[in-house]
Amino acid sequence: MSVTLLAGSATASVAVTAVNDPASTLPAAAAPASAPVENLIVGYKSSATEASSNTAAADDAAAKGKKAGKKATFDRRLGTGAALVDVTPAAAADVMAQFRADPDVAYVEPDSRAYALATPNDTEYAKQWDLFEPTAGMNVPAAWDKTTGSGVTVAVIDTGYVAHSDLAPNIVAGYDFISDSTAARDGNGRDNNAADQGDWSAAGECGTGSKASDSSWHGTHVAGTIAAATNNAKGVAGIAYNSKIQPVRVLGKCGGATSDIVDAITWASGGSVPGVPANATPAKVINMSLGGSGACTATYQNAINAAVARGTTVVVAAGNSNADAAGFSPASCSNTVTVAASNRTGDRSFYSNYGTKVDIAAPGGETRRATDTPGTVTTPENGILSTLNGGTTTPGAEIYKPYQGTSMAAPHVAGLAALMKSANSALTPAQIESAIKTNARPLAGTCTGGCGAGLADAAATVNAVTSGPVTPSFENTADFAIGDNTTVESPITVSGVTGNAPATLKVGVNILHTYIGDLKVDLVAPDGSVYTLHNRAGGSADNINQEYTVNASTEVANGTWKLRVNDNAGGDIGKIDSWSLGF
Repeated sequence: MSVTLLAGSATASVAVTAVNDPASTLPAAAAPASAPVENLIVGYKSSATEASSNTAAADDAAAKGKKAGKKATFDRRLGTGAALVDVTPAAAADVMAQFRADPDVAYVEPDSRAYALATPNDTEYAKQWDLFEPTAGMNVPAAWDKTTGSGVTVAVIDTGYVAHSDLAPNIVAGYDFISDSTAARDGNGRDNNAADQGDWSAAGECGTGSKASDSSWHGTHVAGTIAAATNNAKGVAGIAYNSKIQPVRVLGKCGGATSDIVDAITWASGGSVPGVPANATPAKVINMSLGGSGACTATYQNAINAAVARGTTVVVAAGNSNADAAGFSPASCSNTVTVAASNRTGDRSFYSNYGTKVDIAAPGGETRRATDTPGTVTTPENGILSTLNGGTTTPGAEIYKPYQGTSMAAPHVAGLAALMKSANSALTPAQIESAIKTNARPLAGTCTGGCGAGLADAAATVNAVTSGPVTPSFENTADFAIGDNTTVESPITVSGVTGNAPATLKVGVNILHTYIGDLKVDLVAPDGSVYTLHNRAGGSADNINQEYTVNASTEVANGTWKLRVNDNAGGDIGKIDSWSLGF
């Protein structure tokens, strides 16, 4: 899968492949529809030898290629445990068919590309309407009385970082995860230098019909919104200006590969990636202002679930195609905070994706109208001003510039998450997401299609998590194997909750299984009462990753709750990967 940024140039609005939609503002860095498939991501079932043995995986890849009359080569193991397999574009479909026919293979996906999502002091602070204007700003200054982000690292998984004096004090060591030296432009593959080498491209270089584009310096713009140095008499103010930014480079020329992005998610959150040194400063918040077309894949979901289980909140841009976010990833993945963009009048920005997958809206700006010629900038004062670079290809002088896009909206929420985590270090990702949504305010304008809970409000949210009890949540992330014709139970012991469980008890379930039609999933209360969540539906659909709402108001909250899973057939196995209770 190929992912692009969700922002652009002065009208920057980088999004997924569909960001080339004429209604969007991306003259640059748009995802080509015809990007060739050169790698496959193969997830083996846990029972398969290939799941743990690189030698077996290499032999299997070679055998699959030979059977298809093509060549396929094992490349490496991803942080999620999946195997990356090299193929030629002409061989991809045939080799994928061979993997799909193998009962030991849980899933196989093309290693698609993603692209940046962007547009969106202190001498320029007066221009940062997105922080303070009462109509459509995010009410940030009032939150600074209680927290400024100290002690929290935010990973910006993006194009990397180009030196900027208004960001430099808050940068910590990151990593370059771009495997392809041509796309990386640094003469090698992965390394510990996350410097942005520029994502410019010539016409036709990124696929048939792709247009020439200048370097976006997208990751630096995103980073400035989160943590530009503040009260330093220059430039712009960051939302969580005492937090640290960890640049994690995944987007280069022609976007970025899913395999690189999921390894970046794993590493940034403190997970282990083969061949990559451990992250010395794991991030408690990840921002991904990037995306590609297509619903969330198992590859993305597995990496995100693992990051959240490590305690990292994952914030993603909804996309800039004026379409349902359900058709884009990672925007449609579970366990993320998916952010739509709003403009200076409080309406949904014309380019922003929408729908039930959106959790919240935040300022993304509009530097042009939907009826203007793409690439024009008619209202720069309505964009999101942040740190940037003036180089058209390679780095030049540091500048500030307004961008527009859901790429600009997402870092507003990532900055808010950093403020919250700094103010209350015990907050879990689920609690952070819940508090952001619960304390949002209605958009001043309209959002056709749905913008989640409304406009994020920094002050209200920070006040909620610092001035009173936070809604408790409990989680079990241990694996419980689900064998054929067996019943398995995973327990969670709840304590410290007063009275009964709520009428809206949130039950998050993540089950990995190759045939969920075999499964009955029940929530068992401490007194033995049973609440059925899933009853042998879904057929051959892989996995259950869903939040259920249960009326458990007659149950005492404290005690041991259980997630019970019954498999009533042979031939398919899996595991309870994690589950949670939110009171």
